[in-house]
Amino acid sequence: MTAFQSVQTALVRLDGPPEPAAVGIGVHGPAGHVDEFQLPDMWQFHLYHYEADLTVGGVEHRIRPGHVSLVPPGTPVRYLYRGRSEHLYVHLRLGAQGAAREVATVQRAGVQAAVLDGQLRQALSAWPHTPGRAAAEVWAALWNVAELAPLRDGKAQVLPPAVAAAVALIEARLAEPLTVPDIAKAAGVSHNHLTRLFRTATGETVVGYIRTRRMERAGHLLRASTLSISRVAAAVGIPDLQAFNKACRRELGACPRTVRAARRGTPMNRPAVRIDQ
Repeated sequence: MTAFQSVQTALVRLDGPPEPAAVGIGVHGPAGHVDEFQLPDMWQFHLYHYEADLTVGGVEHRIRPGHVSLVPPGTPVRYLYRGRSEHLYVHLRLGAQGAAREVATVQRAGVQAAVLDGQLRQALSAWPHTPGRAAAEVWAALWNVAELAPLRDGKAQVLPPAVAAAVALIEARLAEPLTVPDIAKAAGVSHNHLTRLFRTATGETVVGYIRTRRMERAGHLLRASTLSISRVAAAVGIPDLQAFNKACRRELGACPRTVRAARRGTPMNRPAVRIDQ
């Protein structure tokens, strides 16, 4: 069954790794200003560094540097170039594993354009000598593309860019002191704006999310590692052992030693907060 749903969106399944058939840099324009073609059995994945007019399945798009396209097999495309035009591309096959995600065939990558560029260039450098590494980079890039905009069927929520940036910073710096103003500054928004965005997107406060994630990580380290309790406390940004003990009792329902001992007996079951990204 074809993955093609409409000329503006495609159903993509990413629970299994892609199978790249070609990874490269395409240079167009000098030899002719128009290209019309399709790949009957493969997806086209492009990251653009130029301006052009692109028609996908009869729908016109004005692409700019930083735009990305993911075109299903068998879909006709037409490019109208304005001169020398260079893009990164992957021709690939996708599996049928997992739930289908509805993804725009053409969209702006925004702040993720630099990330995608790096991933695709890593794939290019690995191709074809280490195809497994190339496939891994392409897979990660495809997930980034799939999460650039909210799904239309409402089955998953994609965090607003500022909230996603805040979450990424928190995850990377759980062991360090964190303040909402500093996080907001790094995310490029005001303190109050981040607070509103965060609560709308996640249903909790920034401080509440930090607290939850620190204790989820603490619970994991207490149960799964042999790190000392003091080292676990430091690893989650609560080096004061008295404060850490209180946080464990409040969030995990027991003191650190009891949480650790539970791994030898019946696991402590406590619902964990998760944010889909």
